[in-house]
Amino acid sequence: MDIATDKFILVTGGTGFVASHCILQLLQQGYRVRTTVRSLKRKDEVIEMLKNGGVDPGDNLTFVEADLLKDDNWDEAVKDCEYVQHVASPIFLRLPKHEDEMIRPAVEGALRVLKAARDAGVKRVVMTSNFGAVGYSHKDKNTLITEESWTDPNEKGLSAYNRSKVMAERAAWDFMAREGGDLELAVINPMGIFGPSLSPVLSSGFGLLLKILDGSMVAIPNINLGIVDVRDVADLHIRAMTNPAAKSQRFLALSGGTMSLLEISLLLKEKMPEVARLASTKPMPDWLIRIAALFSSQAKGILPLVGIYRNASNDKARKLLGWRPRTNEEAIMATVKSLKKYGHLDISIYSKIEKN
Repeated sequence: MDIATDKFILVTGGTGFVASHCILQLLQQGYRVRTTVRSLKRKDEVIEMLKNGGVDPGDNLTFVEADLLKDDNWDEAVKDCEYVQHVASPIFLRLPKHEDEMIRPAVEGALRVLKAARDAGVKRVVMTSNFGAVGYSHKDKNTLITEESWTDPNEKGLSAYNRSKVMAERAAWDFMAREGGDLELAVINPMGIFGPSLSPVLSSGFGLLLKILDGSMVAIPNINLGIVDVRDVADLHIRAMTNPAAKSQRFLALSGGTMSLLEISLLLKEKMPEVARLASTKPMPDWLIRIAALFSSQAKGILPLVGIYRNASNDKARKLLGWRPRTNEEAIMATVKSLKKYGHLDISIYSKIEKN
């Protein structure tokens, strides 16, 4: 596809799991792309990821060093850009002692990007939020969760990460209403993102599957996931970027339906037995994980996910934007293939078990 334009598409946070796929698909469609990285030393990392995806970006990809926590270089990043895909989130190597340490950067980062985009005459920003901003306060289990739903940021048990997402998205819409000018905004709210990785670095979803496959999850907690393939998330960003119907809209990104961790374990034991022999199929009672959470930080971390209602609708993206996502099963299988490809699954363990 040859797109004749002297304009750029900015994708923030180019080293990220979702952003790398957004860049890949934009380049495949003929767009000129600019991406931000917190350090230009990571340029080669992004280029290598794209080559893993089958694209040598050449001169069609440029880099700007910019940090969501600082004003520096954002005017350069958005210069001559027709669209911005704001995918990046502030990164924390440790869980902050105070929630504000996570919330403030998320909110301020979103506003920093929106202001720069508005001032540069960008047509539309597509912002990546998440399901945590939509469905964690949904109490009526007889109705599907849609884009009309909002999570209450004061919801009991809401993680600092999800609170930061809902407050950042709220701040973005408030900014648009007050001072957005001619700038347009669309928001993507993905559920659990799986699918192929372009690098050996694991996203959070990969880590969850790894715990199932390596047997460290000896019993499977009652957790249901809405799932979406990262390739479909990137596709939805591009559709929301160019389709006039996406203006001022938010879109839930999920394949459809939910899968429990137990169903995922059973699927992998059936489809990929060579890597799933250690995977448990023993369910863990909810009361047991509540007790375990008193003593284990790992159990405490997943407790808020136990029993959460996640039945949501992707009708809006399908009908308005013609989006056609892959199945839950395809996304999970692609994830495990990446775990295998990048050496995260030690197949030799299984042969040793069989010999014993």
